[in-house]
Amino acid sequence: MIEVPTILKGTIASEAFLDGYEPVVVHGYGLVVGLDGTGSSDVPPNVRAHMIAMAARRGIGSVSSGYGHLSPESLLDSPDTAIVVVEGLIPPAATKGAKFDVRIFAYPTSSTTSLEGGRLYTTELVPVNRPDLGRRILPPSGSRTPASLAKATGSLFINPFANPDAFGNDDIDRRTGLILNGGTVIKDMPLKLRLISPSHTRASILQNALNTRFAKEPGQRDATARGESDESIEITVPPSFRNDTETFVELVRHTTIRQAGAERVAATISRYVLENPAVARAASWRWEALGPRALPVIRTLYDTPSELPRLAALRAGAFLDDPLVSVHLIEMANSASVETRRQAIRLLADMGIDPRIDMTLRALLNEDDFQTRIEAYEALVRRGDPSISRIRIDDKFVLDIVASNKPMVYVTQVGMPRIAIFGNDLSLKRPTMMVTWAGRLMIRGDLDRDDVEVYYRAGNLLKGSTYWVEPRIAKLVQVFGHDTAADNPVPGLGLSYSQVVSVLYQIWRQGYLDADFRPEQDRILASILSQQRRELVTERPEFDTDVNTPQPSPTDLRPPG
Repeated sequence: MIEVPTILKGTIASEAFLDGYEPVVVHGYGLVVGLDGTGSSDVPPNVRAHMIAMAARRGIGSVSSGYGHLSPESLLDSPDTAIVVVEGLIPPAATKGAKFDVRIFAYPTSSTTSLEGGRLYTTELVPVNRPDLGRRILPPSGSRTPASLAKATGSLFINPFANPDAFGNDDIDRRTGLILNGGTVIKDMPLKLRLISPSHTRASILQNALNTRFAKEPGQRDATARGESDESIEITVPPSFRNDTETFVELVRHTTIRQAGAERVAATISRYVLENPAVARAASWRWEALGPRALPVIRTLYDTPSELPRLAALRAGAFLDDPLVSVHLIEMANSASVETRRQAIRLLADMGIDPRIDMTLRALLNEDDFQTRIEAYEALVRRGDPSISRIRIDDKFVLDIVASNKPMVYVTQVGMPRIAIFGNDLSLKRPTMMVTWAGRLMIRGDLDRDDVEVYYRAGNLLKGSTYWVEPRIAKLVQVFGHDTAADNPVPGLGLSYSQVVSVLYQIWRQGYLDADFRPEQDRILASILSQQRRELVTERPEFDTDVNTPQPSPTDLRPPG
């Protein structure tokens, strides 16, 4: 048996380690194209040779690639390209086709000054096999490169506070950027149970427990758990969890081995969490892993005075689609402590059709606390609420217009690129004389004219263009992002998502926007570094044949939350 906290006794985690439980850090060398003379080619010879070989494999030099007029060598030598390092975090047990965010930074010793306006050419990503105290490790090059697990491509998102023409006048790092949803998993990530004490009997018991809890679903070729030996069980992610593999692996770890006494186990967990509220998150995982049989027990905690056990019970009830949860979550979203309110809002997002939930979330869009407004907006987006007016700006990003009496501009830095405008009629303050990007972009508006004048000159042109646009921020965003084309001749500046966000920030910073400006926190780098530290203890033999059988990390044995 494995030494586990009391709340995990009798679970899969008490008898087996889960290979693939942690996310996988991946990285690779890539090429950013479309820069305006801010790239460079000064990288070590081995990296250059690696990139030339990669470019040749990708068809650079052929007409079909779009770069038929350039050889791989001349493309790398162009000041409009830059060799970069791409890194990302593949979710645990991710399946083929799953998306994830990636982070890009210029090669450390290169003289690249900015990645603004660039697009990453398709890049192969391989696992980081040598974590080194959480420090960044440059990818391998040459023939010994491990097999690719993912690929990445897309337009870069640079710091939204960056003025592209203010080199040296601020401390913003333009050599680093993000691509939201830019990574794609190209093969199913392995997920296996390793018994701490090999035994065909115990392996069969664990296998049966998982297949009882996760019965084979339509479209699922293999059973969820399949015994390979007396110490190994292969796990298949059911179709219903393919978009949420992190939840699935937690449920596997918290699954009760003896399935017959589910109600008794649920009651034991209930008593324990009331005595030890600190284990509330692990308690909810255990109830969720038990399934609907736990509902009679957890319903008794929906109105318990202790906030953490109540939230744990409501979380489990929401996961198990208990319709009785809604009224309690609505009350919590309106009256609990700030952090608990936000968690209640997140749970309401995934509840079934209920007009009371939609009305509650819409009302929360007017809260004084901006984070509560953002949580309510995100919940309404997940519910597909018609009160959110959605406009797709070409294939670049989504513009959401949110009904709220608290004006705010919110931009995402994780997942799908989105700009949310809180307030249907949020407009530029006038008179307006906004100048940015060294005069390449100007907006002028007078009180006696309905439209505002927008002047823009692309960095590679000598002459700019003038547009007359409604002063509403939503309309300006559409003009900023739209690419004028033969099949859609509506005028537009053709700016990237990153550039549009930068313009909005400059408008707000110069005092022409009477609203909050809130960018979502960038959590990618912190997650990557944190995961590399954890992998110092547990490495994956599936990706590195030179390591021994993995030993348990202390974090594997700690209940979530």
